[in-house]
Amino acid sequence: MSVYVVGDVHGHRDALVDALRAEGLVDSDGNWAGAEDRLWFLGDFTDRGPDGVGVIDLVRGLQAQAAEAGGSVQMLLGNHEILLLGMYHFGDRPVPSDFGPRSFARSWEINGGLLSDQDRLTPEHIEWLTARPLVAVDEDHLLLHSDTLEYLDWGEDIDSINATAHDILSGSNIEDWWDVWRRMTTRYAFRGPDGEENADRLLDALGGSRIVHGHSVIADQLGIHPTQIEGPYLYAGGKALGIDGGLFVGGPCLVVKLPFEPED
Repeated sequence: MSVYVVGDVHGHRDALVDALRAEGLVDSDGNWAGAEDRLWFLGDFTDRGPDGVGVIDLVRGLQAQAAEAGGSVQMLLGNHEILLLGMYHFGDRPVPSDFGPRSFARSWEINGGLLSDQDRLTPEHIEWLTARPLVAVDEDHLLLHSDTLEYLDWGEDIDSINATAHDILSGSNIEDWWDVWRRMTTRYAFRGPDGEENADRLLDALGGSRIVHGHSVIADQLGIHPTQIEGPYLYAGGKALGIDGGLFVGGPCLVVKLPFEPED
């Protein structure tokens, strides 16, 4: 049994299937082949790419197939899932703001939202997405979408964070929804002189010995072109592992086996 993580897919279903096949997690037909392995997706299935709903359907199918085989496929919510759901529920309804006009529709369009995804969403998609957690721990790895400390504003432990987020996303308070979206867009908490200390703060509160996250493209972290990315980015004194290869800007779809250690 092995544990794998996947970063931001952003609608690139075919590239995802190819990357999973290369790791032996799906077969030539795109069906689960990982036996008892555990596979985690760290959010951002939609927007900026051609087939976000296709990615959702693929993962939902793999989830059922893996469970039958004794394995597991799970997903965390990313900021783009919050945006997709916010657009679905609230559209262009204004969000109270001191910074000018705001709405989910406006932010969704600015951030690469596709009408083809919205048009294909079903109540089953919405129910499934709404039930996904924000945070998890697996094999001593703290799994997040965003490289931020904002999670701690929703609770002091994983269960309370996930419960708070679920309550908000099951409700109709647009200001609370917008606050989740806004907080999930923040990034870079684990880089710079305070990065390792911030990582320790989150690990001490939520568990695990290393954070694994997507959201922030590795190329932006390293100041390189996305096509130059060869693997995940270990930083913050080894306390944080970034796995967003920047698929939507030409980088690789990274499927990372944990624990990850850089090659000498």
